[in-house]
This record gives sequence, C-alpha cells and structure tokens, in this order.
Amino acid sequence: MSTVTSMTKEEIYNWIAKDLVESFETDPARISPDARLYEDLDIDSIDAVDLIVKLKQVTGKRLQPEAFKSVRTINDVVEAVYQLIQH
Repeated sequence: MSTVTSMTKEEIYNWIAKDLVESFETDPARISPDARLYEDLDIDSIDAVDLIVKLKQVTGKRLQPEAFKSVRTINDVVEAVYQLIQH
C-alpha cells in the first residue's frame, strides 16, 4: 500500500468505505458520511485502533489519539484524516 499525502475528502471517504467493507465486513448499504461508527456500524474500540493503524499506513503520518476522541461518524474520520495530510 503506497502512502498518500494529497487525497481529496471524497477519495478519503471512498477509501474508508472500501476498507470498512473489506476489513470489517460492514454492509455497504449502512455506510454513509453520517453513519456513526459505534452505533450504526458496530465498530468497537479494537476495530477503531485497527482503522487508525491502516490510516497511518495510508497517510504515512502518525495519527494523534486526541484527534480521534471526538470522531463519531465516517465524515468525522474523513475530516480528521484530511486535516492530518494538509500539515
């Protein structure tokens, strides 16, 4: 997997949606920008850590845990990743 440092928000969203389906067997019909990770998609804390590790591999940057404390929806993840790769 190559690192990406200039993804658009749409590309980040598409990557996250694809990874949720492939890695966590999430039903694609349940994925939307407003889908809540824990309540709607059944992503638990261990899954969240796995997702953060994968995002680090993709972005090539270390994700700060405090940046993800307020993450609740897929769109929140997209925004956090987008902000990370802009710096």
